[in-house]
Amino acid sequence: MRLVICPGIHEPQLTQSFLGHLLEDSDNAQLPQEICQENPLIFPTERYPAYSGPHLLQFITQQLDVTPFKPSLQPPLVFVGFSAGVVSAIEAAWGWRLMGGTVTAFIALDGWGVPLWGDFPIHRVSHDYFTHWSSALLGQGEDSFYADPGVDHLELWRSPHTVEGWSIPSTRSHERVRTTATRFLLSLLQRYGERVRGEK
Repeated sequence: MRLVICPGIHEPQLTQSFLGHLLEDSDNAQLPQEICQENPLIFPTERYPAYSGPHLLQFITQQLDVTPFKPSLQPPLVFVGFSAGVVSAIEAAWGWRLMGGTVTAFIALDGWGVPLWGDFPIHRVSHDYFTHWSSALLGQGEDSFYADPGVDHLELWRSPHTVEGWSIPSTRSHERVRTTATRFLLSLLQRYGERVRGEK
């Protein structure tokens, strides 16, 4: 399982901060080994438009040295997009699927106004309740998270470990849970890591 990170339009340091808190915190021992051992693929938005799905798909295939029409030989991908990067991420995820590759999960952070649908699990993470509620109109997906109290848009990407809020289950049989954005994301990665290992 390989992470594909799709930043928005902002300083690259914010993405490094996001990854540092997601992958390097001391309480992340339960992360899937595949993620800990493999460097995430970070879409270089300083060279390409953050919203360009074709550029992102080309970047992925080059980085993984994909044999034409055989992406199924590659590890399954988990897309994590932020802001404008959600646009490129959902386009590339569908492109990867059409090529025969596997998308284990898709996680959109503040993908406001971006319709999200697919034959793979989709999760939304929002910097406030309004973004959470209004984004769900374009595809709610599965378990989601929103900050409460709301935070600045960029803070969600820069410092997810400090963003407190609610994890919202996709089924009404479960109650929402108070947590942080980082813990919510880690719970998703753990879940899908276990699922990938179970399918081998």
